Amino acid sequence: MGNQFSKWAIFIVLCMIWGSSFKLMHDSQLGLNAIQIAALRIFSAGVVFIPFAFFHIRKIPRRKMALVIFTAVLGNLLPAFLFAEAITKLDSSLAGILNALTPLCVVVIGIFFFKDHIKKQKILGVITGFVGLVLLTLLPMALQNEKLNLVNFGYTFLIVAATFFYGFNINLVGHYLKNVNPVHVATVSIASMTIPTGFILWQQHFFALDFTNATIQYSVGASVILGVAGSAIATALFYILVKKAGILFSALVTYGVPFIAMIWGIFDGENITWVQWFCLFIILAGVYLANLPDKKKATSIDIA
Repeated sequence: MGNQFSKWAIFIVLCMIWGSSFKLMHDSQLGLNAIQIAALRIFSAGVVFIPFAFFHIRKIPRRKMALVIFTAVLGNLLPAFLFAEAITKLDSSLAGILNALTPLCVVVIGIFFFKDHIKKQKILGVITGFVGLVLLTLLPMALQNEKLNLVNFGYTFLIVAATFFYGFNINLVGHYLKNVNPVHVATVSIASMTIPTGFILWQQHFFALDFTNATIQYSVGASVILGVAGSAIATALFYILVKKAGILFSALVTYGVPFIAMIWGIFDGENITWVQWFCLFIILAGVYLANLPDKKKATSIDIA
C-alpha cells in the first residue's frame, strides 16, 4: 500500500512539474534564444547537483559510469535543445501531442531493442491514453472551428527525436541501471553536464547579456526554475519512479501533462467543457489499463 501511494505521489508531482515546463519555456523566450534557454536549463540543474555528485560518484560502479553520463546526454541534454528550438516555431497544442509519443516510443524501443515482452493490455492502455490526449487537443478546436497551426511543421521532427531519446533513455535506465541508486544516477549524470553547457553559454555570449534588463531577468529566472525543477528535481524523482513502478508506468507521466495545462487554464479564467472532461477520462482509462498488474509472475524487468 505504501509503495502504491508513493509511486502515485511521485507520478502526480512529475505531472505538475513537467506540465508547467512548456509555460516556463515560453516565458524564457522573451529574452533568450533557444540555445541559451536549453544550455542554462541544464547548467542550472548541474550546478544544483554538483555538491551531491561529489558524495554520490563514489557509490556508482566504475563500469557503469560511462552509461550514467550517457543518460544525461540522451535524457536531458539533447531533448532540452530539441524542445527549446521546436517550441519557438510550433503550436503548443501540437507540441503537447508530440510529447505524448514518449510511452509509445518506450514500448516500441523496448520490444525491438531490448526484447521486452509487453502484455497486450498495457499496449492497449498506452494507445488509449494517446488517443484521449489527441482528442483532448483537437475536439475542442473542432467544435470552435479552430485549426491546428501547422506552420513550420518540419520542426515536429525535433520533438519526435526528443521523445525517441526519452524512450531509449528510460529503457537504458530500467534495464542496465536498475541496481544503482536512482538519486545517485540523477545527481552524477546531470552534474557532468555543467562544463559542456557552461561552454555553450559562453559561446552564445550569455554572460555578456544586460542582466539589469527586466525582460532578461525574467527569462533567466524562468530558465533557472526550469532547470532546477524540470531537470534536476524531476530527473531524480523520475528515476526513483522507474525503480519503484517500472519503465512503462513512468513514461505515462506525459499523459498527465494535460491535467496541469487545464489547471493553468482554470486559473486564467478558462471554462472546462464536458468534452475536455470526457477526454481526460479516456486518458485516465489508458493509464489504468497500462498499470494493471499481470496475472502471471512478473519477469525480471518490470515494464509496467
